[in-house]
Amino acid sequence: QLQASGGGLVQAGGSLNLSCTASRSIFSMAWYRQAPGKQRELVAGLSNRGHTNYADSVKGRFTISRDIPKYTMNLQMNSLKPEDTGVYYCNGGLFLRNMQGIPGDWWGQGTLVTVSS
Repeated sequence: QLQASGGGLVQAGGSLNLSCTASRSIFSMAWYRQAPGKQRELVAGLSNRGHTNYADSVKGRFTISRDIPKYTMNLQMNSLKPEDTGVYYCNGGLFLRNMQGIPGDWWGQGTLVTVSS
């Protein structure tokens, strides 16, 4: 259902763009991440009606967007910090809450983001 791409290794202060492509239209799409030894957390979410939601830790640095006709979602990550390191997962669901921290039913494979200091 969901195919993620775009992770990699970058130095602190650098940028990466993550992409997620769905096989069909999904109401809520979001990025979650899991750092080593930590629980999975919401990074950013976006509904197909334009609602957006960001974790406080990424506000002003990350931008989430969607190309609805193409069923894609992007996460532009700027000014990356070592604490942004983790596996990033694309998530999709039918409800607004799925972009607010309660994951939806569909997960893409994780993509690793490593930010070196």
